[in-house]
Amino acid sequence: MLDTRELGRRAGSMRTVSRTVPAPADLGIAVAAIPEGSDLELDLRLESVIEGVLVSGAARAHVVGECARCLDRVEWDETVDVQELFEYPDSDAYGRRVDDDEDDEPRPRLEDDLVDLEPVLRDAVVLALPLAPLCRDDCPGLCPECGARLADDPGHRHDQVDPRWAALSGLLDTPAAGDAADDDEKED
Repeated sequence: MLDTRELGRRAGSMRTVSRTVPAPADLGIAVAAIPEGSDLELDLRLESVIEGVLVSGAARAHVVGECARCLDRVEWDETVDVQELFEYPDSDAYGRRVDDDEDDEPRPRLEDDLVDLEPVLRDAVVLALPLAPLCRDDCPGLCPECGARLADDPGHRHDQVDPRWAALSGLLDTPAAGDAADDDEKED
């Protein structure tokens, strides 16, 4: 949560914030995530605009995951851009809150002059993570037959004949009946 009281409601005022916060739980996808409690570095700019507070900047974190091909552990640092407008709560001329139900899509709002960044950070980080991270671009992955890591044994292979073609393999070993008759005629 970020406090915006120092910023005020005067359009045009700005404040920068640099903070390191612990990463919330489940910040990531199945194959790559930011570990819960690890450092999440925020460099943000809070700007007061007519509608509310515009939060923009960057978030940096260390990502841990597994290669989508060989399942080895991979780690990297990820920087994502963050930008969201947090609207002031609607109020009437007497300062009473008015709920605006015209929009079907909920908009982030300031609650008691506080900004809840977790949903915004979650969206930005999850969308920035690769769906299939790789340990290296040319990772050959695992053998589909036995699960051996193909990077460790580049010549790895299995000599298995597709059962649909197995009957045809016997034709290569025996001469065809017409070929034997042709050979007999040549000898005469």
